[in-house]
Amino acid sequence: MVVVDDSSTMRRIIKNTLARLGYNDILEGENGVEGWEKMDKNADVKVLITDWNMPEMNGLDLVKKVRADERFKDIPIIMVTTEGGKAEVITALKAGVNNYIVKPFTPQVLKEKLEAVLGVND
Repeated sequence: MVVVDDSSTMRRIIKNTLARLGYNDILEGENGVEGWEKMDKNADVKVLITDWNMPEMNGLDLVKKVRADERFKDIPIIMVTTEGGKAEVITALKAGVNNYIVKPFTPQVLKEKLEAVLGVND
């Protein structure tokens, strides 16, 4: 799993939530460039969780780059962002995002969205 967010606090919150859900193999990056480098070196990544607004390469550009790579065309991508407008959600979905979480969010929301993209049923 790769978590990309320019906020170290947000990365920590997401990683802690994932750890409580039993996901421990988590790589992180603070912008799209770092996120891509992590994915490029670890082709067995199962999920990408990314912010939208970041320096160097934003989340939308990262999503497009990931989707253009044959290795990652089918991996689930969740965008976690403050961009909650309908137009933004549609733009993200068209770029290849599987699910969308608007900040602030609860651990339960992340759990539900993650289970939805992974096809996990309780």
